[in-house]
Amino acid sequence: MPACICWSLSQSGHRPGVFRFSGRSLLLYQRPVILEEELLGLQKKLKGVEDELDKYSESLKDAQEKLEQAEKKAADAEAEVASLNRRIQLVEEELDRAQERLATALQKLEEAEKAADESERGMKVIENRASKDEEKMEIQEMQLKEAKHIAEEADRKYEEVARKLVILEGDLERSEERAEVAEAKSGDLEEELKNVTNNLKSLEAQAEKYSQKEDKYEEEIRVLTDKLKEAETRAEFAERSVAKLEKTIDDLEDEVYAQKLKGKALSEELDLALNDMTTL
Repeated sequence: MPACICWSLSQSGHRPGVFRFSGRSLLLYQRPVILEEELLGLQKKLKGVEDELDKYSESLKDAQEKLEQAEKKAADAEAEVASLNRRIQLVEEELDRAQERLATALQKLEEAEKAADESERGMKVIENRASKDEEKMEIQEMQLKEAKHIAEEADRKYEEVARKLVILEGDLERSEERAEVAEAKSGDLEEELKNVTNNLKSLEAQAEKYSQKEDKYEEEIRVLTDKLKEAETRAEFAERSVAKLEKTIDDLEDEVYAQKLKGKALSEELDLALNDMTTL
């Protein structure tokens, strides 16, 4: 619809008047203003968009940095998880080995305790045997002393008989000498010779009697000597038995000591294993 605008002019010598514009002319006249306003609006929008873009760029930069940090943290976390998994696996393996060592140590400790119990029982048996052997040795020592006393008494009697026999032999020699002297003399001495002969026979009978006693004493001495040898043999055997028993006792004591050391080592190993498990 046509519009009529009154415009007063005082420029270029024109007199004031009224100009009439058509609608198209008005639009052409207003367009630069509108465009300028639109341009200003667009510039404002552009600036707003640029500000928004800067804001978004800053936010995007922050987001990217946060993303990079998050990715780095995620990578570190994954590495930490992998490390923890490996550590858990190593700990589980170490735990399995520790449990195996613990089971082995417990088994060895049980065996050591059984061996120690058996050793103690063996020690008691050996102590009982040693006590009995000591009693036997005391009895044998008493028997040996008695046998030595009997042998000494037999030796003394034998020496006494031997001395008497020497005396008788001397008497016999002297009688024979006197008989020879008497034979050299006259027959007047025959009666004396007969007496001497009778004395000689008596001496011979006594000598035979002493010889029989000597044989008897020799038999007794032989029997006592055999008993003495037997007692000495038994004493030697007892001494060897005691030596063997002492060696057996020493060996058992060494074995008990070794078992105690093993038990101590197993206990220490068990404590270490328990400490390792506690530390883990």
